[in-house]
Amino acid sequence: MVSYTHLIQSLLSGVFLGGIFALLTVGFSLSWGIMKVLNLSHPVFAVLAAYIAYWLLVGVRIDPLVSLLVVVPLFFLLGIAVYRLLLAPLRRARDIPMASTVLTFGLAIVVENSMAYAWKPDARLLKTAYLGASIPLGDLPVPLGPLLGFILSIVAIGLIYYFLHNTYTGKAVQATWQEPEGAALVGISLGRVSTITFGLAMASAGVAGIALGFLYTFYPTVHYIWMLFVFLVAILGGVGSMTGALAGGLIIGLIFGLSAAFIPFVWVNAVLFALLLVILLVRPTGLFRM
Repeated sequence: MVSYTHLIQSLLSGVFLGGIFALLTVGFSLSWGIMKVLNLSHPVFAVLAAYIAYWLLVGVRIDPLVSLLVVVPLFFLLGIAVYRLLLAPLRRARDIPMASTVLTFGLAIVVENSMAYAWKPDARLLKTAYLGASIPLGDLPVPLGPLLGFILSIVAIGLIYYFLHNTYTGKAVQATWQEPEGAALVGISLGRVSTITFGLAMASAGVAGIALGFLYTFYPTVHYIWMLFVFLVAILGGVGSMTGALAGGLIIGLIFGLSAAFIPFVWVNAVLFALLLVILLVRPTGLFRM
């Protein structure tokens, strides 16, 4: 019998996790929607961000929240470099999604093995005194680490939404997303938009990786599990919809929390895989995408 307190805690944990994966999916959707790049390396860079934050915490005593001041600009520049060196040449490919899938899968393996060499395959966790604390919500203790990760993700999604809808560059990104040929005809540089988009996607992965480090342990191969959640959220919410990504992330999080409350944890991923198959069969364009 599941107690009321345990059920609420599981639901909260699911919501916190879903909000963070919504942020990770937003960056994934940006590169997919704008450049038709299926970036399988996206989650591995989130893991890399968590490792960098861990190294800064343990080695230099920099708080994980403060490390965002280093990780966000660093990953934006890293995204620009990856796009310029590896992905820009793919614009001449006949099948960009297939070519990008192969290339980014190889990139993910390279980054994964580099992390294993640099930090060993041991599981790590971003942990400080306040991240391990909790705040009372009535009789229910709410863990502060997951709550901060969720708030951080919602703020980041809000900033990306503001950028896309209230700046000239952001509107150029949307125009390229919706009608690339028309955007090019009115003078929008597709190369410049793609470069900025990939840098922004990489920066969002950095924030999401640190936020996930507040919730769970991470290790070099955990990006395969994170990729499952990204695909689930992207397919459920619809590629190209930020509100869909947020709603899809919260829905997946609630399903994850409920599943963990009622069935053994080892079966939770099986439930999520089954959900992915059902969504692909019933609504392949996503619940929030026409």
